[in-house]
Amino acid sequence: MAAPHSSDTADWWRSAAIYQVYVRSFADGDGDGTGDLAGVRARLPHLARLGIDAIWFTPWYRSPMADGGYDVADYRAIDPSFGTLAEAEKLIEEARDLGIRVIVDVVPNHVSDRHAWFRAALAAGPGSPERELFHFRPGRGAHGELPPNNWPSQFAGETWTRVPDGEWYLHLFTPEQPDLNWAHPAVRHEHEEVLRFWFQRGASGVRVDSAALLAKDPALADAAADDTSGYVDRDELHTVYRSWRAVADEYDGVLIGELWVPDPERFSRYLRPDELHTAFNFDFLSRPWDAAELRDSIDMTLAHHAPVGAPATWVLCNHDVTRTVTRYGRTDTTFAFASKRFGTPTDLALGTRRARAAALLSLALPGAVYLYQGEELGLPEAEVPPGRIEDPMHFRSGGTDPGRDGCRVPLPWTRDGSSYGFGSAGEPWLPQPAGWGTYAAARQDADPGSMLSLYREALRLRRSEPGFGDGPMRWLPSPPGVLALARGEGLVCVVNFADPAAALPPHSRLLLASGPLDDEGRLPRDTAVWLRV
Repeated sequence: MAAPHSSDTADWWRSAAIYQVYVRSFADGDGDGTGDLAGVRARLPHLARLGIDAIWFTPWYRSPMADGGYDVADYRAIDPSFGTLAEAEKLIEEARDLGIRVIVDVVPNHVSDRHAWFRAALAAGPGSPERELFHFRPGRGAHGELPPNNWPSQFAGETWTRVPDGEWYLHLFTPEQPDLNWAHPAVRHEHEEVLRFWFQRGASGVRVDSAALLAKDPALADAAADDTSGYVDRDELHTVYRSWRAVADEYDGVLIGELWVPDPERFSRYLRPDELHTAFNFDFLSRPWDAAELRDSIDMTLAHHAPVGAPATWVLCNHDVTRTVTRYGRTDTTFAFASKRFGTPTDLALGTRRARAAALLSLALPGAVYLYQGEELGLPEAEVPPGRIEDPMHFRSGGTDPGRDGCRVPLPWTRDGSSYGFGSAGEPWLPQPAGWGTYAAARQDADPGSMLSLYREALRLRRSEPGFGDGPMRWLPSPPGVLALARGEGLVCVVNFADPAAALPPHSRLLLASGPLDDEGRLPRDTAVWLRV
C-alpha cells in the first residue's frame, strides 16, 4: 500500500510536491524515439518511490508539435505519438492507485493553425463569424502590406501573419499558434467544456499556460517599445478565471496559473478565493544564489500570498529554463532568457552543491513545491547541436537564442544502452550527451550520497513531518550569508551561502544534510541542513 501523501486530503494542493513530466523526454515505451504515455506508466513506480503527490503533464494533446505540443489541434485527443485517450485515462487511474494525482496542461491563449476552428476561419474569409474567434484584421499601409499593430512577440519575430486574402492574424508566439479572441463567448464556453472533459476523466487539477496573456486591448492599439500592457495582465482576465473556478469547484479540481506578472500585488489578485488556487513563483526561480536575494523573495512571496489566503509555490527549474545545476554553476546565477547561451563557463561541481542545498531550502518553505523531471537526478543543461535544435525560439531569434531544448533532452534511466534506458531503439528525438548515463536513475538508486537519494529522503521527511508543507514559518537569527528558518514545532532549515563555515544552532538531531559538515561539525559554504531542535 502506498504511503499517505498530502494528496489524500481535500486541500492536498496547499502542501503538494508536484513533479513535472515533459512527456516527449520522460520515457519511450514503444522505441520510436519519442517519450510516450506507455513509458510514463512503466516508470510510475519510480515516481511513487520518489515520494511526490502529483504529476503535472505538459500538453499531451493532438498537435503538429510546432512548439513542443503547446500548439494544440484537439484538446480532447491525445497525440498519436504519445498514445491514446484510453491510455491517458488508464494512466490517471494507475497513478491515483499509487497515491499520485494528475494535473493536465491547458493552453488557452492560442490553438494550433491545424485546429478545426482556425482552418474554418481561413476558409470562411474576411468578415465571417469564424474569424471572430481569432484576431483577424486588415493591414495598414496603402495596400494593407503592414501589420495591424507593433506589439512585441513573446518569442522573437513578428506577431502578425498575413493570409492570402490580405488579412492578418495575431499570434503572440509562432505563426502556427494563432491567438484566440477571449472576448467571444464561444471561446470561453469551449474552454469551460474542456475543463469539464478532463475533470470527468479523473484529472485533479489544471495548469493554465500563459495565464496572463488571454485578454487583449480591443482597439489593438500600438504600444511603446517593450510595452506589453495591450495583452499582459489585463483586468478582464479575472472574469474568465472566476468562471473557471466555478467549473473547477464542481469537481473539487485545482487551477494553477503560469503567471509571469512582475508586480506582486497584481500577481496576488489572481489568487483571490474565487479565482486560481495557486500560481508559479517565478520570482524565486529568477533570483541569484544569494542569501539576501532569496530571503527577500521568500518574504515578498509570503507577504503577498497571505492576504488572499493562497499557499506559496516554490520552483527551481522547468521545461522553459536553464537547469538548476548549470545555472548555479555560473558566475551569473540569476535566470533570464538571455543567459542561456551555450559555451558559458560552468562549474558543475559547484552548481551541483548549490542545487542540493537549494533543494532542501525550497522543500522546507511553506506551501507547495514543483520538481522538474531530471532535477532529482541532478541533470545539467545539455548543449544540443545546432543542427538538432527544434525549439522555435531558436529559429525566431535568428539563431542567437539556443532555445529551450537543453533542458528537454530525454532522461537517462540506465548507465548504458543506445538511449541510456530511455527506451528508444535508436537515437531519441533530441540527442543525449556522451556520458549521460553517469546521471542515470539506476546508477543513483543505491547510492546514499546521490541527488536521487537526497530528494527521496527530503520528500519522505517533508511528507512525514507535520511542520513542513503549508503553514507558518519564522526566521531565526543567523550570521551574514546564512539563512535559518523554523517550521512547525522543532524543525529548522539552515543554509550557508558564504564563507566561513557556520556553527549550527543547538539541536537534538541532524535530520538531513545536502553535503558533509566540516571536521568541527560546522556548515560549509553552499550547504544546507534540516535539524530537529
